[in-house]
Amino acid sequence: MQNNSIKNWSEDDRPREKLLLKGSEALSNAELLAILINNGTRNKSAVDLAKELMSLVNNDLQRLGQLSVKEIVNLKVKGLGEAKALAIAAALEIGIRRGVADNKKQIITCSKDVANFLKAQLQYKNHEVFIAIFLNASSRILHSEVISEGGITGTVVDNRILLKRALEYNAVKIILCHNHPSGSLKPSQADKVLTLKIKEAAKYFDIDVDDHIIVSNEGYYSFADSGLI
Repeated sequence: MQNNSIKNWSEDDRPREKLLLKGSEALSNAELLAILINNGTRNKSAVDLAKELMSLVNNDLQRLGQLSVKEIVNLKVKGLGEAKALAIAAALEIGIRRGVADNKKQIITCSKDVANFLKAQLQYKNHEVFIAIFLNASSRILHSEVISEGGITGTVVDNRILLKRALEYNAVKIILCHNHPSGSLKPSQADKVLTLKIKEAAKYFDIDVDDHIIVSNEGYYSFADSGLI
């Protein structure tokens, strides 16, 4: 009779067995990645490949989440080609979207509500992304949208596009949001000028700019909480 003990499973299969027996929370990051990688090479197991991949990003899942499929392949982990890189990138994106859904509130009560939603959405971006959240009079979210994406150090926002979208959704309030890939939470002079410019333009349409939130992997900064808006 064949012995199906976990000791007799191939090393590539053991993380799957561990997940079935103990649940996903019992697995290390490398073991979870090994399940996505599925199989190793003649000399290395899927777990070995996963550990090598994690070591190349300093065991930082956030860093791994910032990499494109091409960038993962270019790390040159032998046995980890485009197909496996695609599986990893897709799984990480699902995790990001789950975080966004979990942290998205229909009614904004404080800056932390916005920050939690934004951090889930933006913490893996390695370039600046500017998002506008459109609200009704009761601070219920009508719509949120990426208005522009930029480089590592900045992005350009067209006020006309932003306000056009606010009017299309009959918004009476806007919360401005963007990330700082550098990690710094300090608003730049350009951030302050842009906020004032949008706030003044929105007044002509009886729309209030309630806040401007900056997020990074260090936390968040609220213009409203800091008395800058």
